[in-house]
Amino acid sequence: MIKELLPPNVPILLDGKPVEQITAFLVDKGGNDDPHQLLANEGKSFQGSYVLGMGFTFDDTNPNATPIAEMHRLIEENPKNQECIFPYIGGEEVNKSPTHAYYRYVINFGEMSEEEAREYPELMAIIEEKVKPSRINLKGKPYREKWWQYAEKQLSLYDAIAQRDQVLVSACGATKYLAFAFLPANCVFSHALAVFPLETYSEFAILQSRIHKHWARFFSSSMKDDLRYTPSDCFQTFPFPKNWETDPTLEQIGETYYTFRANLMERNNEGLTDTYNRFHNPDETDSDILQLRQLHDQLDQAVFNAYGWDDLTPTCDFLLDYEEDDDTSNRKKPWRYRWNDEFQDEILARLLDLNKQRHEEEVLRGEKGKKTTKSRGRKKKQESSNSLDLDYS
Repeated sequence: MIKELLPPNVPILLDGKPVEQITAFLVDKGGNDDPHQLLANEGKSFQGSYVLGMGFTFDDTNPNATPIAEMHRLIEENPKNQECIFPYIGGEEVNKSPTHAYYRYVINFGEMSEEEAREYPELMAIIEEKVKPSRINLKGKPYREKWWQYAEKQLSLYDAIAQRDQVLVSACGATKYLAFAFLPANCVFSHALAVFPLETYSEFAILQSRIHKHWARFFSSSMKDDLRYTPSDCFQTFPFPKNWETDPTLEQIGETYYTFRANLMERNNEGLTDTYNRFHNPDETDSDILQLRQLHDQLDQAVFNAYGWDDLTPTCDFLLDYEEDDDTSNRKKPWRYRWNDEFQDEILARLLDLNKQRHEEEVLRGEKGKKTTKSRGRKKKQESSNSLDLDYS
């Protein structure tokens, strides 16, 4: 903490303004500790299944998969096969499809033993041909010995959503924009997705807000201009406002925003990435995009009100997300329709302070404390070369 390093009576200035302290996060409140994972958020965020073998899939666009027509034939000849075939959804469907429609299916034997899986001989034959040869050569013993199962099944995820009709998802691979969408719950979700057993528009409103986006961008790892949303770092530490799951004002603005965006994407035949490219383009003046910006501002204001932050008046402008090292580069400028840096720092400081308060309250109630998340916060653009670059399809 900078205050401890200065002689007495020396003023501390942050962005030209006097403050009591400057923390390790270069803000004036919230302490120096990394954010704590909050027990209140436990069991509400997951990463999808790591299949490890595209031979599990039925997909007309991938030569390593089995054609969709063959899947239909197998089900027609033996309806029992349908018990182990599910729609398969990854980051591409969420970010590129205007309706988030799936076009792939996947075989899922769950935790079945090999003997149980062989009760579906036609499906097992596919896995033996297309998955087993590569899996038996892997270093991980479970991957080799249980080649008919997914590498990471994420059973807790599917237990959590078993009674749900829909769930919220967002891409957690390298993604340009943090955007959330509702999907049917009866799917297998790729490891490229963060999955939340949440169904209300009020829950969507909080997660889609710039408040949560700024927290996630600060504490996520980064790859070039993109962020990698990690539930443990971005969701489990996030201090939500009270009664956020059922707030009627958030429910109303969340539904209005979501419905308008969904209709806009379908009308323009554009997915989330293309839609938010236009949203953040300072030269874009289409009336629908202008309305989406206005709705996003209204959504943020509703979230501020839910926190009780009536003293804040958020204002957005078109600003660069970071400064380019090479001004002569032909690369497209990273414009964002966003708050200025000073306002973003104020939001971060308040959230850090609230995370600290919530953690202390949980400790006082005798609840088991959670370890803090490793900070990967950033004030400027950073590139990470340490994260595992999996196939986020």
